[in-house]
Amino acid sequence: MSFEIFFSLRYLKAKRKQGYISVITGISTLGIMIGVMALIVVLAVMNGFREDLMNKILGVNSHLLIMSYRGGIEDTEAVIKKALEVDGVLSATPFIYSQVMIKNAGNISGAILRGLDPATAGSVINIDSMIEGGSLELLKGSEYEPRGIILGSELSKRIGALPGDTVTLVSPIGKLTPLGRMANEGKFSVKALFESGMYEFDSSMVYLSLTGAQDFLSLGDEVTGIELKVRDIDKSDKIGEIVQDKLGYPYWTKDWKMMNKSLFSALKLEKLAMFIILIMIVLVGAFNIISSLVMLVMEKTRDIAILRTMGTSSKSIMSIFIFQGLFVGLVGTLLGLISGSFLCHLQARYQLIKLSPDVYYITILPIRMEWLDVVLIALAAIVISFIATIYPSWQASKVNPVEALRYE
Repeated sequence: MSFEIFFSLRYLKAKRKQGYISVITGISTLGIMIGVMALIVVLAVMNGFREDLMNKILGVNSHLLIMSYRGGIEDTEAVIKKALEVDGVLSATPFIYSQVMIKNAGNISGAILRGLDPATAGSVINIDSMIEGGSLELLKGSEYEPRGIILGSELSKRIGALPGDTVTLVSPIGKLTPLGRMANEGKFSVKALFESGMYEFDSSMVYLSLTGAQDFLSLGDEVTGIELKVRDIDKSDKIGEIVQDKLGYPYWTKDWKMMNKSLFSALKLEKLAMFIILIMIVLVGAFNIISSLVMLVMEKTRDIAILRTMGTSSKSIMSIFIFQGLFVGLVGTLLGLISGSFLCHLQARYQLIKLSPDVYYITILPIRMEWLDVVLIALAAIVISFIATIYPSWQASKVNPVEALRYE
């Protein structure tokens, strides 16, 4: 143990004439602990919300889309074959996307029609887990009954349709007849309901088999685009560029980051804002470190002067008080990390905090700790504690032993 660390620990443990200095030191430790604990818990909750939101969005939408400047894709199999040759692309499925109107018992609502291939869609999007009491296989149906559809749960409430009911879809595109283009109508049987937890999807989505959608919209073999699943979702934009270069004109790609750019940018900005706001708690603890060290220097002026007369350098004197302040910061940071991690573990394991399903799209407060956040929080707390020790330690190193011992 070095000379400076020995004295800093001795001063930290020693009984002082002014007991309030010890109280301020304890408050400093407590302030840093609370700040670190609050940062860990809040950022873990925000990470949990982001992960839950991503799971819901990527359960309905794919990682990557292939679209065409010409409006639709006809050589579907050839495009899929080329896309699957790109390293990082795991699976692909064609889809159809169109706006329709849906009617039932006098109730009318706008909706988004999505045609999916029941055989391949499950390998790209995780939609089967969101279908209540069934899967995409329900869309296959048979030739002896109306074609089946799956409705969003909120949309079914709006038009009063339940599984087993027959609803009417109206396509504004229509079909070409000798009398001109007329709106196209079709009757469909509701096979199941779909609930993702995202109101935007649940209130507008109508799922139909790919062949059923092509027939209803009179598209022939044409599809709107192709959905891809990639190995690393963080590299979806780079993989999209490779796919686009391989396919060439008229094809283009867009990934999930581009489709939800504003949402995830807002979440990232909110996380940064919360970090800056909550770091203020750590700053309060740091100011208390300054106060306690300033008063300690005033109390130990005689001891500092004696050490200087014995040959101790000003650098060593400064190090003694820097180490003492750092010990307070390290202890507060360590206690904050332990208490924050413990609270996150309790919530993740026992789900103590519930949320109202009428207000939020989830019922349990989500928690997800990221090690990078923990490391950044710990480093920020330690750096702030270190900066707080510089001024009082510098003042201690400037004590003149002659002036300090003149009247002793």
